[in-house]
Amino acid sequence: MIDPQHVNQQLDGKGAGEVIEQVKAYLLSLQDNICQTLELADGKGQFKEDSWVREEGGGGRSRVIKNGAVIEQGGVNFSHVFGSQMPASATANRPELAGRNFQAMGVSLVIHPHNPYIPTSHANVRFFIAEKEGEAPIWWFGGGFDLTPFYPFKDDVVHWHNTAKKLCAPFGEDVYGKYKKWCDDYFFLKHRNETRGVGGLFFDDLNDWGFETSFNFMQAVGNGFVDAYVPIVEKRKSTSYGERERDFQLYRRGRYVEFNLVFDRGTLFGLQTGGRTESILMSMPPLARWEYCYTPAPGSAEAKLTAVSYTHLRAHET
Repeated sequence: MIDPQHVNQQLDGKGAGEVIEQVKAYLLSLQDNICQTLELADGKGQFKEDSWVREEGGGGRSRVIKNGAVIEQGGVNFSHVFGSQMPASATANRPELAGRNFQAMGVSLVIHPHNPYIPTSHANVRFFIAEKEGEAPIWWFGGGFDLTPFYPFKDDVVHWHNTAKKLCAPFGEDVYGKYKKWCDDYFFLKHRNETRGVGGLFFDDLNDWGFETSFNFMQAVGNGFVDAYVPIVEKRKSTSYGERERDFQLYRRGRYVEFNLVFDRGTLFGLQTGGRTESILMSMPPLARWEYCYTPAPGSAEAKLTAVSYTHLRAHET
């Protein structure tokens, strides 16, 4: 965390209002671009927009696609919320935020395809700033993207991580490795002792590069999502599947639900700050199932998808 005495310098001479508008304009454009690209990849479905206002301050526009040719359900949401007081969950670990008003904005998306051979994917980029009269603002960027295949293909995992590695390269040799590991550690279901998917990138509290470079990195991650995900969709969307694969997909979606409701920071922050519940829970799949003590048939494709196989794929992605 940056020393608040140096934050004005780290904003690169810009005022808080100016950077808020700059980030917001980018996020709105990013939402437009991702929706248009995913509609083209789907070929049938279209996003429906639902604009909303938060009583305590702010609002957003939620865009949801349902029953497309490829996408069973997905959402690409923009939100910009603000308030005069941080939730206790935020100030408990950040006492310096107490007594400050805040603004939080971001684009968050989750895509749940019909075809079990197309991975589920999630991405998020966000900006947070907290201000107090007479003191310098406290701010940071966060975000990332991750991939959750049910039937993993090594080629897809390699492409996914190579795209992430390439976009990180201009920002330093250690950036990809650092944020890849953070993603691996973050998307872990402790109660299952399982990873959620094959990872990607995850970063938070980013401000030590200064505003412009930090903002440029957030944009690189946001723009990089479609480059990483859409080629996988195109490659797998014609793969045939049956009831067995569909049942397994729904079973594994249950893990997705468990993570989002128990561990996900964005979900918990949104619910605790009085965010719009429908938009916050947009990440949930339209269908999922649980089965007591499920055990896949030995030697089956389903048996290969274990914490061990995910870890193996993570270790051989590039």
